[in-house]
This record gives sequence, C-alpha cells and structure tokens, in this order.
Amino acid sequence: MDTIHALSTAQGKAGVAVIRVSGMRVPDVAAAICGKLPTPRRATFCILRDHDGQRLDEALVLYFPDQASFTGEPVLEFHVHGSQAVVRAVLEAVQRLPGLRPAEAGEFTRRALSNGRLDLTQVEALSDLIESETETQRQQAIRVLAGGLKDACAQWRLDLIRAVALLEATIDFADEDIPEIMPEVRDLISGVKKDLDRQISGHHAAERIREGFEIAIIGAPNVGKSTLLNRLSGRDAAITSEVAGTTRDVIEVRMDINGLPVTFLDTAGLRNTEDHVENLGIMRARDRARQADLRICLGETEAEFTDLMQDADILLLPKADLRSDEKPSVSGTTGEGVDTLIAQVETVLSGRAKEAGVAIRLRHEAAMRAGLGALDRALLHLATEEEVTDLAAEDLHSAIRALDSLVGKVDIESVLDDIFSSFCIGK
Repeated sequence: MDTIHALSTAQGKAGVAVIRVSGMRVPDVAAAICGKLPTPRRATFCILRDHDGQRLDEALVLYFPDQASFTGEPVLEFHVHGSQAVVRAVLEAVQRLPGLRPAEAGEFTRRALSNGRLDLTQVEALSDLIESETETQRQQAIRVLAGGLKDACAQWRLDLIRAVALLEATIDFADEDIPEIMPEVRDLISGVKKDLDRQISGHHAAERIREGFEIAIIGAPNVGKSTLLNRLSGRDAAITSEVAGTTRDVIEVRMDINGLPVTFLDTAGLRNTEDHVENLGIMRARDRARQADLRICLGETEAEFTDLMQDADILLLPKADLRSDEKPSVSGTTGEGVDTLIAQVETVLSGRAKEAGVAIRLRHEAAMRAGLGALDRALLHLATEEEVTDLAAEDLHSAIRALDSLVGKVDIESVLDDIFSSFCIGK
C-alpha cells in the first residue's frame, strides 16, 4: 500500500501547520527530511531539509510506530511554521521521495477503518465531530466516537451468538438428554430486542441533534413573524413591511440555543388569497410547518391553527408592545417576551434531546430495524408448538449479520465512498 501525505490543518496562514505522512515508508521519509527517525510518541525538535540539503524549516516532529497510530500504520507528523510557503516547500520535498503520493479525501481515516483502529460508526462519528457546530452536537459525536454504539453492538452480538449456540446444540444433540435451554434463549433475544427498540425510538432525536431542529413561525399576515425572526437572529434576515403577503418563500436562520442546533423558519402569512404566487408560498409554508419539529403560532386562538398545531407547540399573542393584557405574548419590535419564548423552546427541545440514543444516522436505524425484524421472527418460531429451532437459529444469524453491517463488518462498500467524500484531504 502506498505511503500517503497531506496537510492535516486548514489551508492558509497560521501559527502552526501539521503535515501528516502514513505508510511503511515513513522511516525513509524521516531519514530524508529529518536526518533520523524520532523517538516514538515523543515530540522531537528537527531541522527539516530538502533533497539538496537546503534548510526548509525548524519543526517539532512526532513519530507513531505501526499499530500505535491513528491509521494503524507508521505515521510521521511535521509540526511546521504555518506559512503557505513553508507548507508548500515541505510538501514538495516529501512528494519528491520515491513511493509517496498525496492522500485522497478521508484516506487517513479510511486506513484507520481498514486496520481496525475504528469501526464504521466511529468513522461516521468522527465526521460528525468535525462538522459539529454546537455543544450538543459535539457531545453526541464524542459519545459515539468513544464507542457508545460499537460497544452496544458487541454486547448484542455476544448475546445472540450465545442464543444461536444454545439453539444449535439442541439440533446437533436432538437424540440426547440436554438441559432445558429455551428460557435462556428467549431471555437473550428479548434483552437484545428491548435494547434495539430503545435505540430505534431515540433515533429521531439523535438525528435532529445531528442535523438540527426546525422551528416554524406561523400566523396570519402582518402578525410580526418576520420581525420576530429578525429579533431572534439579531439581524435583518427577513424583509418586513406593512404590506400583507411580503413573505412568500420560507426564510431560514440557523441558531445555537444553549448548545442545541436550531433553524427558525419564517413562513408566508396564512390567509385566503387570489394571488397565485402568494398561494404557492402559503402552501409551502403549511408543508414546512407540518414537517417542523416545533411551531411558534402567533395568533389569538388555537382555532387559527387547528390543522397545524401539534403537542408542545407554542401559542403566543403577537405584538406584545401594543397590548395591555397579561396573556402570553411576544414582540419582535421591542423584544418583549422573546427571552421567555427562547426558554420555552429550549425546554421543549432539551426534553426531546434527552431521548436521543447512539443511533445517529438513517443507516443505523435501518440496520437495527432489520435485526429487530429477524429477532421477531425467531421468537415467533420458538413460540410454535414444534419450536422450529433450525428456523429460529437462521433468523438469529440474520440478526447478527444486520448488526455486523451496522459497525462495518459486512456489506459496507456501498456506503464508504459517500461517507469519506465529506472528509477533508488531511483526515
């Protein structure tokens, strides 16, 4: 396998830049550029030189030997001064050495997967960690990267293998007197099934944390939806006007609410109109509102939103600055009630976030549902009068294969290119 190299820090001027090399020719690279192979896992000061012996830079160099690195291969890291000229000179010097080539997107991480340093769920979590924008997203990615889903899958696999072994023992020794094993088999299957049910039920919340919650602001024209969006975002994200029907398309503003990723949607005012274009906007507003995770309804009564309101939605009277009553209300113009509104949104979404499991992608849910279906079939076969153990055993093998695909042991080639395309070159 080729030895690869790439800049692992961001392009552009910086205090320090990290150039990473991975592969079996790392000792040759160290000898050519540093003059020696540094002590493993210890930062070593080196003068870097090109093939003509010309000084390139003064750098700290780290060497990680085979099976003790991120990729599972020998890895060398040059921590150089972060000017573009220095980075370019060091990369050119490395590139001129025989047997080296530039890394492809995500290739360092792909080698970590191939060499067993990470499983597929951890690779996906690493991608999510790199892309994380809020504290909740970071925490979720760290939990999966640390092995939250990997460890759960390992335990499920052990339990199902034990159940299969017990079932197959009854088949292999059908003519002999063996202890009653069915209660244990059913307990093992039921335990895994319960865990899968819990993870599947928490998938939607985990996915929303990863991709962001959507909150639609809905109401009649001129109730202050766009003004409220501008107040929430702290900028003029939406055009405001006294003319009804100004907002015709959905306007999105992404925010961080106490670590939760949230996208607020400003939608067209809900009313009956003869304007064809405005009607299209209203139809789009209703569709997005129904699909949103939460709706902020600006109006006098719930009756205005009977076809849209769902549990936990927030109903507020608009234009609090023009009211004298003490009913719950909000004003985007003065900010009155906005802090209370944000607190309400945070309470609702935080409650949903607590339900999140470690299955954070649709692929995870699909694999779990496939495993769950196989377990249901196995229990049905064991519930028959004949207790069709051979069919139940095959169902358990199907469940194990489904869970193996979850962590990347089988049937993963179709998803690898899509996953690694999101990684930067140096990762």
